[in-house]
Amino acid sequence: MINAINLPISLNNGPPAGGFGLNTNIFEINIINLGIVIGLLVYLGEGVLTNLLVNRKQTILSTIRDAEERYREATDKLKQARARLQQAKVKAGEIRSNGLARMEREKQDLINAADEDSKRLEESKNSTIRFEEQRAIEQVRQQVSRLALERVLESLKSRFNSELHSRMIDYHIDLIKSMEGTTD
Repeated sequence: MINAINLPISLNNGPPAGGFGLNTNIFEINIINLGIVIGLLVYLGEGVLTNLLVNRKQTILSTIRDAEERYREATDKLKQARARLQQAKVKAGEIRSNGLARMEREKQDLINAADEDSKRLEESKNSTIRFEEQRAIEQVRQQVSRLALERVLESLKSRFNSELHSRMIDYHIDLIKSMEGTTD
């Protein structure tokens, strides 16, 4: 567009033959055209340019205010997150210490229960041993009694004759009679 406006103004010192001519120096014409275009833009576009700059300034200020507000919000959220992190660390420490204490209590409870079970088993074992000893002693007594009785019976059979038999019967009859006499 700059090249389209070529004004036939001559900057020569003197007019050529008739007073009006065409300047063919492109450098001079471009500078003049550029000056005219800039002048027209400043004159005609001053309001538009001012509005654009004001709008741009307000947009930039608004963006800066929004960025500062987001920065403050982010800073607040970061502080809150750090506080929650610290609380979580404290809570995790409490949970860990409570867990360790609980584990120790349960360990001690298991040890105590195992000790009690061991004592109870020891008592049960001792009771079973005593019972088995008593049973064995009773069995030995019964066998000794049975063997003694068998020997006595064998001895009696070998020594027992009819005369001894009749004396024993008489003795027991007399014994029964004497018992009847004392009860009457």
